[in-house]
Amino acid sequence: MDYKKDGKDILLRQSDFALDDTLDCGQAFRWEKIADNAYHGAFLNRQLTISCENGSDLFRLHDTSEQDFLEIWADYFDLSTDYGEIKRRFSSDDTLSKACEFAGGIRILKQDSWEALSSFIISQNNNIPRIKGIIGRLCQHYDGYPCAVDMKNETVDSLSYLRSGFRAKYLVDAISKVLDGSIDFEALRTIPLDDARNVLMTIKGVGPKVADCALLFGFYRLDAFPKDVWVKRVMSRWYPNGLPECTKGLEGIAQQYLFHYIRSI
Repeated sequence: MDYKKDGKDILLRQSDFALDDTLDCGQAFRWEKIADNAYHGAFLNRQLTISCENGSDLFRLHDTSEQDFLEIWADYFDLSTDYGEIKRRFSSDDTLSKACEFAGGIRILKQDSWEALSSFIISQNNNIPRIKGIIGRLCQHYDGYPCAVDMKNETVDSLSYLRSGFRAKYLVDAISKVLDGSIDFEALRTIPLDDARNVLMTIKGVGPKVADCALLFGFYRLDAFPKDVWVKRVMSRWYPNGLPECTKGLEGIAQQYLFHYIRSI
């Protein structure tokens, strides 16, 4: 990890990282593009503006202390993972090689577990602008993204300000199950993937896709492989017998490359 302090900013040199690929790819909903090469967003209650210097591999984290960079943002952007090596591994498969070349700057964001789970509950049968609107109203109401404990007294009626429709009852059920221990976040990080998916699917309205999105983006379960209509097309067109061996254990990263590639052709 190559970085240095520059006044109140952190300058980061990082290969295999692109802001558009990572922050505007549907894995997180609290980032907004504010200029051609800059985004503003947040992780829980920490806000950040990050920009790319002239389309290079040099990034500026604005008004950020070295402590926050090392303790929050380096982990959030998964800077310790060698995505170049992952792409080299995937390049043994022709389709994946092309997908990695198309969107080679994708990194998996290490999001807060509750934020990812609740965000993907909100995302069901929804478009990204509306998802961001609902989450924006939630954060405005709580002055930051609330944890499940903060939301313990919420009901379907009290959540009417979100204008989230049928998703409100799913959020309320998720809050209840997290608080009564039915959903154990620490266990979900280590138990077999199928078991983890089944646990999350005990929440009303949570199906396999939402469960796998939550596991991949909120629990860093890189073996989780969310399947929406685009990924189902990938599987039908190129992998009717399953993903190639080179993706084993990293199916979630492969999914991100393939998802963006098929939408471009």
